[in-house]
Amino acid sequence: MPAITATAPGKIILFGEHAVVYGRPAIAVPVNEERARAIVMADPRGQVGEIRINAPDVGLETSLEQLPEDQPIRAAVEGVLSELGIARPPACTLRITSTIPISAGMGSGAAVSVALMRALSSFLGHPLSNAHVSELAFEVEKIHHGTPSGIDNTVITYAMPVYYVRGQPLETLRLPEPFVIVIGDTGLPSPTALVVGELRGDWQMDQDKYEALFDSVAVIVKDARATIENGNMGALGALMNQNHEYLRQMGVSSPELESLVEAARSAGAAGAKLSGGGKGGNMIALTDDGGAVEIESALRDAGAVRTIVTTIEESKYIQTDA
Repeated sequence: MPAITATAPGKIILFGEHAVVYGRPAIAVPVNEERARAIVMADPRGQVGEIRINAPDVGLETSLEQLPEDQPIRAAVEGVLSELGIARPPACTLRITSTIPISAGMGSGAAVSVALMRALSSFLGHPLSNAHVSELAFEVEKIHHGTPSGIDNTVITYAMPVYYVRGQPLETLRLPEPFVIVIGDTGLPSPTALVVGELRGDWQMDQDKYEALFDSVAVIVKDARATIENGNMGALGALMNQNHEYLRQMGVSSPELESLVEAARSAGAAGAKLSGGGKGGNMIALTDDGGAVEIESALRDAGAVRTIVTTIEESKYIQTDA
């Protein structure tokens, strides 16, 4: 039985993080430059039903049954087996690697789940549809994030720029004009579940304040969608800056993120904001092809531990099955 490989991209949220948990829209795009990879290989020496897990990036080398029941990799594997009605799969080894920074707001957990689910279901002879993969990955996201919005598993599964509203049908974005995003990593973990939980507590204490902030973000997201789909990229940077200000008012920024955002703007970025959970992780800056190098340099000087440049353009994305 040949080895089966599947990959999944990272992601960034362009607009709408946190507000998306409360039913407002968000825009997210895949980052193909960083990917998770899963390889499933038959193990002729193993016993039927035995699955070995090899994830060197996180120091994991064990059998599936030795992992805790709520461990995300185990949950993803068992989700596939349950979906396919397979109690005792052929003995195999599952190797997982990823270049996506962990706990940085780029969807590393969802990407691992998606790559794993695709590789394993194909190895078992029943490749899962995108809809099933996204649904199963969402269940694993609950382990990672507590109360996830569903945007990570969606944009990563479909590998398309998405306009996402929780509980509503998937909408993809048209991209008549390409644009360049520079990603700056603070190097600090972004504990999404913790930040979302803290914001939930703040919302419960002052719902009027936070509902107004979420409504303001929703307006920006809708304007950003129109701006992107109309090819009016000159207005996009100001919307990013406005979105960042609302995130600051929500209390999810940090001194490290503020330093990188300010450095990017001072280096000529049209707009910059934190991306993802906040309190660490990544920020993003909008520029053109000619400005990326200078912004990367400014971000590194301001403390970024790594930078990634990604071009958001129609030709990079291929429609897949629904």
